[in-house]
Amino acid sequence: MKSNFQFSNLCGTVYRQGNVVFTPDGNSVLSPVGNRVSVFDLVNNKSRTLPFENRKNIACIALSPDGQVLISIDQDGRALLVHFRKGTVLHHMNFQKPVSAVAFTPNGKYFAIGHGNHVQVWNTPSHLAREFAPFVLHREYTGHQDEVVSIHWSKTSRYFLTTSRDMTARLYTLDPLEGFKPKSFGGHRDMVVGAWFSEDEKTIYTVSRDGAVFTWNAKKTAAEDDSDVEMDILDLPSTSASAATVADHTVAYTRWGITTRHFFNQANTKVACATFHPQTSLLIVGFSTGVFGLWEMPDFTPVHTLSISNEKISSVAVSASGEWLAFGASKLGQLLVWEWQSESYVLKQQGHYFDMNTLAFSPDGQNVATGGEDGKVKLWNASSGFCFVTFPEHSASISAVEFAKQGQVLFSASLDGTVRAFDLVRYRNFRTFTTPTPVQFCSLAVDPSGDVVCAGSLDSFEIYMWSVQTGKLLDILSGHTAPVSGLSFSPTGNQLASSSWDRSVRLWGVFGRARESEPITVSSEATALAFHPDGKELVVATLDGQLSFVDVAEGEIKSVIEGRRDISGGRKNEDMMSAANNQASKYFNSVAWTADGSCVLAGGQSKYVVIYDRVEGVMVKKFQISENLSLDGTQEMLDSRKMTEAGNLDALDDAAADESDLEDRLDKSLPGAQKGDLSKRKYRREARTSCVRFSATGRSWAAASTEGLLIYTLDEGTSFDPFDLSLDLTPEAVLATLSQGDHLVALVMALRLNEAALLQRVYEAIPPGDVRLIARQLPPVYAPRLLRFIAEHAESTPHVEFDLVWTAAMLTSHGRLMRERKGEMAPVLRALHKSVMGFESSIAKLCDDNAFSLAYVISQNRRAEEVLNSQANDEVLY
Repeated sequence: MKSNFQFSNLCGTVYRQGNVVFTPDGNSVLSPVGNRVSVFDLVNNKSRTLPFENRKNIACIALSPDGQVLISIDQDGRALLVHFRKGTVLHHMNFQKPVSAVAFTPNGKYFAIGHGNHVQVWNTPSHLAREFAPFVLHREYTGHQDEVVSIHWSKTSRYFLTTSRDMTARLYTLDPLEGFKPKSFGGHRDMVVGAWFSEDEKTIYTVSRDGAVFTWNAKKTAAEDDSDVEMDILDLPSTSASAATVADHTVAYTRWGITTRHFFNQANTKVACATFHPQTSLLIVGFSTGVFGLWEMPDFTPVHTLSISNEKISSVAVSASGEWLAFGASKLGQLLVWEWQSESYVLKQQGHYFDMNTLAFSPDGQNVATGGEDGKVKLWNASSGFCFVTFPEHSASISAVEFAKQGQVLFSASLDGTVRAFDLVRYRNFRTFTTPTPVQFCSLAVDPSGDVVCAGSLDSFEIYMWSVQTGKLLDILSGHTAPVSGLSFSPTGNQLASSSWDRSVRLWGVFGRARESEPITVSSEATALAFHPDGKELVVATLDGQLSFVDVAEGEIKSVIEGRRDISGGRKNEDMMSAANNQASKYFNSVAWTADGSCVLAGGQSKYVVIYDRVEGVMVKKFQISENLSLDGTQEMLDSRKMTEAGNLDALDDAAADESDLEDRLDKSLPGAQKGDLSKRKYRREARTSCVRFSATGRSWAAASTEGLLIYTLDEGTSFDPFDLSLDLTPEAVLATLSQGDHLVALVMALRLNEAALLQRVYEAIPPGDVRLIARQLPPVYAPRLLRFIAEHAESTPHVEFDLVWTAAMLTSHGRLMRERKGEMAPVLRALHKSVMGFESSIAKLCDDNAFSLAYVISQNRRAEEVLNSQANDEVLY
């Protein structure tokens, strides 16, 4: 089995903190999620997460005007310069202090950062050449008395406006000008959120947090007692060069004054964020109550306002065309893109409010279901990364979710004492399973036929069985003396396995006369279990860090893998012992088999996920889910310089004390409340995985972690994996063979080179009439590779009939080989099945739409005929 899984995407979290940014073409939105950056493609309806990681949570990001360079700065002021299209890190930089704002010049040659109460302008490093000292400081600007909040450049890249918490805005020039002093814009009574130039750069707008909007224009006349008269301009020598300088830099030498003052007049509301679009003169403002509004300047004409969230809007951005607006709300993790002209949502996504507890792949591998502490069940599309439905029926934390193997049904178990069944066609909760006495469910299993669902309880230590068709309670299985931590049906459906904290595993004959069997004793409290795909073996995870493999027929433990050293890692800030001696992170809480049953995937209370080989009993690979130092458990050793008599300085909760808003500093949470409500958390979140699962195709696996739903895939698009190569086997030789009409030889050569673009070109050049002959003559060694390519091709291209013809020909010609090597071919066939099911769903939807349209046309025709007949009858009567 291949183990070169690479991080592919982060779902379940769409926005955490920082600022959201549009790409220059306006088709995508960049959103910081923890210490990563996710890109949401609004046109193709897909999302991807860039592969790099910052050291801590990202504070601000900026994208260059040409869309090539992305700069990402974390909470400590450590920056990464990233090649945006490739996702590779080019340079590292430490600004030595938290950075509050970053902005590129419109020409892309410089970028400015807010560095405390100073502003620094740096030369933009080249993304084409590797430089020894890439970051070169151009100038540092002073003048503000408090932290700089925002930076905005003029379209000529000569000037920039800064705003600060000292209730002023200031105008600076990129390069020194003769006789110029930075202009200060005062008069506001609260922090200035933003300042912008108009399109013609003859007007400046400033917005403060208390809801005041000031319009600044050039003063027409200056009185003798006017203290704003700038003597530096009057003292300039009257030479032609100085006159030309004043003419070229009108913005810098203008005497600015307030012409109008406007107010939003929103009761008990603060301005949280704002932006301005010069081409359309639209001012977009987000308020602390979750309302945003649009005003047309300079007349301050309200366009419309809308409430989009229950919490403060943290960030706002506008696309280059001014059509789309992006909003981020950090407290709820919401990301929204709004088209203001049509007043409709382009994108509306929200992750789980708190931790994600469990996940499950759909049988075709297209969708992923997740359950969280917020009591919501969400469905995510595995390819696009978007959530397309949310079920909010549960009133407590979700403990387990499972798909039915047949039919579009999803089951969920919760601590609220119910198991619910959801119809994935109509997206509704069609069945709710309850017990005679209230219990809390912590495990769930569905038999392969989808007729019986079982749930294990946390407090009564019993297993409850219901009929899905009738919703009636069929049986209660008793025998465990501790919470039932895991349930799993065998693939044949005739046995149910359960694990418990009473250090035992039990096998139940669900449909036979003898229900209970002798318990199988394991070494410690069992935390999870899973059936082998062939149903002959069980893997059980225990609290002492072991993976025990149980023979189902004999009821005995055949082998044990000791995984304590493999899973152990990461020390929390409040731990009094090192990670090597801490027992809390040395066990697995979730296990899953690979699609072919050769390996076991296991995750637990640490930052690692491990893959073990079943036959050899050795670790194949270990994955670290996060390197974010803002989370607990990512460091192996603590910094001794931060250890004081009061404890670790990182453990002190000083986030609320640093907030500037009074409502953010107030603590409204209950004493000891850590989760479950919208109170402010008083502790750092811990890097861990609560559930791991393999997809049915075996090409990817997912982990429900603290940061969201992490998806790892076998990305062969970037890896060169040839075999049977020779010196004369080149892309030019393949194309020459193809031009001569030797399609079979060209296909085999392309499969040997295994270059995706070349293989696609050869594949699509084969005439449909020759497909059956070529499939029959293809050597069997290339059949799995070609089938996998067909499955990938079917998902990404519109050649429906051509791919189906190839699929039928390959299955007809090589069916016997696939039956003999079904264990090896299972992932390939599942991927092929997934693509064919995608065809079926899209064509079925198209047929339904066409049938509806035809029925409507026919009904209208009949209606017209009836009207004509009635008119004819009336004429006959009269």
